[in-house]
Amino acid sequence: MSLTMGRPAAPLVTASQMRDLEAAAVAAGVSERELMANAGLAVAQEAWMMAGGSDERAILILVGPGNNGGDGLVAATRLAQWGAPVHAYLLRPRTDDDLEWRACIEAGVPHTVATEDKGFATLEELLSTAAVAVDALFGTGLHPQKRPIDGDAAQVLARLQAARASAPAIPLLAVDLPSGVDSDTGFADPLATGADETVTFECAKVGLVTSPGSLLAGRVVPVEIGVPAAARDSLGLGTLTLREVRAILPERPADGHKGTFGTTVIAAGSRRYPGAARLATESAARSGCGVVTLAAPASIQPLLVAFADATHEPLPDLDGSHTPEGARALLQALRRGRARSLLVGPGIGLSDAARGFVQHLLAGLDAVEGLETVIFDADALTVLAGESGWHTRFAAARVLTPHPGEMARLLGRSVEAVQATRLATALEAAAATGSVVILKGAGTVIASPDGRARISEVGTSALAHGGTGDVLAGLVAGFAAQGLPGFEAACAAVWVHAEAARQVSAVYGDAGTLASDLIRALPEARKALEPPRRDDRSDRLPL
Repeated sequence: MSLTMGRPAAPLVTASQMRDLEAAAVAAGVSERELMANAGLAVAQEAWMMAGGSDERAILILVGPGNNGGDGLVAATRLAQWGAPVHAYLLRPRTDDDLEWRACIEAGVPHTVATEDKGFATLEELLSTAAVAVDALFGTGLHPQKRPIDGDAAQVLARLQAARASAPAIPLLAVDLPSGVDSDTGFADPLATGADETVTFECAKVGLVTSPGSLLAGRVVPVEIGVPAAARDSLGLGTLTLREVRAILPERPADGHKGTFGTTVIAAGSRRYPGAARLATESAARSGCGVVTLAAPASIQPLLVAFADATHEPLPDLDGSHTPEGARALLQALRRGRARSLLVGPGIGLSDAARGFVQHLLAGLDAVEGLETVIFDADALTVLAGESGWHTRFAAARVLTPHPGEMARLLGRSVEAVQATRLATALEAAAATGSVVILKGAGTVIASPDGRARISEVGTSALAHGGTGDVLAGLVAGFAAQGLPGFEAACAAVWVHAEAARQVSAVYGDAGTLASDLIRALPEARKALEPPRRDDRSDRLPL
């Protein structure tokens, strides 16, 4: 079984990549008009189903000036041919040499042009009486971060927002993207209107799984329109799926022992934050690795011995803080042991002594044989932000787990800039440091230096509690100890972390879910990655 991820099970594309896919289709003999015909047919089918076969209230198609509008015209023509009542509302007049427009006219589709409807009374009437509205105004070519929507388009979208806010709200189907959502970043113009469903072509666009675009897309339905499968297979971006994560996990032979499943060392904790060490250590153990060793300041060991499943490496400390002397002791222990992964950072604090601890580790890690992956989390990331060229000091693979504020410090930019371009930022940081990067937040991004990336579609405030990041970091360390490369370990950890949050929040709610609750849910979440066993007797266990 391969332990590395190849083609994503659920691929994503940027606007540029989508243009490349369309070019590949044309090169393979599929014309641009055929692509549009296939896209428009899919839109018509979804609109027909959303309308419930109504033959009294019209399906309203809002038609933009570009290819997205062309898809809408094809849909209008198809619906008219099927006998459905349909009305096309055009943002701009279409030219006489527009073949889709001519087909629409020949099919007898009634239409209105916004520039000839200055009072927009007709649009309000159409919206109030329509069975379904289809948003085919703007697609991947619109970049609202650079140019806000204005003019007639702004007025049309404002009326659409009002119709969606009315009671009852008009059902809305978006074509490829809700108009006003950036396809590459998920940024949404204030006038972008949330849809019930988005029909997207070939692959979901990055903006459909990145907040706030993901909150506006509704149910996302990818449909094939004629792109060769080989072209899609070359994509390196995708959403994180159970099938893909399950496929890369190492087998667990029945005759395996603790050495079979690897050792990880967790350098964590301080007098102020002992809980971070406990959370990271226990989550690493729950990942399935064989041995977890907690390297914490010696003076706080009494606070951590309640977790009996870890071994301990008490380190010299200064008033409960990690120190340079502790780093030297840890390096010696690592040289003696067989750790495959090392996690540094949860709860270590930012004292001068703790900073020295991280700096001394950086200087000595290259002399540790057998250490394959080092994970930097929390306060360790803040130390790295002040260490120029830190990633050149040792050869082991690296995984960084920043939240947006930590990422901003690592790259020297604002949190707002990080959040505005989450995928691009994570890929940039991964390439610049030669590290796998987990950019946490709604729609967590996992980025590899080789350009691969996965986006978790999970966005929940259940994870907006202190300590949940420590749980995630421990999972990464645990999966890396089992032999997964950094990118794959990160993907497995993010999936299990999100699944645990889903299970717990279903019981306690988002607000009441704590990091320690995730720990209790990890066994069931981790079990979801394992194939069913024929001798499964879990229903008989006295739990």
